[in-house]
Amino acid sequence: MYSARGTYRPAPPRSRAAFIDRDGNLIHEVGYISNLKRVKFYSRSIKAIKLLKDGGYKVIVVTNQSGVARGYFTESFVKKTHLHINCLLKKYGLKIDGFYYCPHHRTKAVLKRYLKDCDCRKPKTGMIKAAAKKFNIDIKKSVVIGDKLTDVHLGKNAGTKTALVLTGYGKEEKALISKAYDRPDFIGRDFYAAAKWFAALNKRKKP
Repeated sequence: MYSARGTYRPAPPRSRAAFIDRDGNLIHEVGYISNLKRVKFYSRSIKAIKLLKDGGYKVIVVTNQSGVARGYFTESFVKKTHLHINCLLKKYGLKIDGFYYCPHHRTKAVLKRYLKDCDCRKPKTGMIKAAAKKFNIDIKKSVVIGDKLTDVHLGKNAGTKTALVLTGYGKEEKALISKAYDRPDFIGRDFYAAAKWFAALNKRKKP
């Protein structure tokens, strides 16, 4: 990498990241959230974030929010929810590094501008690519953690490790695992269990 004057500068080190699903993983799955009072962390979510942060990892939410397309709530409310999550985390000295969401749906949008076959809706990789570019992330050294096989597919499509948690829809989704493509690298009790596995995995890989 060279500066404008031709001086060589080493490229900045690339980050590892945990791309985490929001509902059913970080916070309780309660259907379509339309009231901030319904935002509640799972019991070990705070510990999970702290574990990853202490290990130097970026923690980035990637979430499908088709409730926008369906007319249940607005994009501004999604953004407000994410600000609220970071506000709650602030008292623990923590924050989510980035929030990425997909407001679209290919067939069920009642608002025309959201009726599209986009590249951001999981399991497509648009959200991960956008985050990787902004935060200089090494995707192959990262992980996707979520409670649905959609999250597993997302990770496999992007080239990350994958973890399925048994909170949210996780237990039902686990029962659907039948093919190699569906199989996550790790199945655990919750977000913290997945974070602990990921942190230990990368620690073992250090020279």
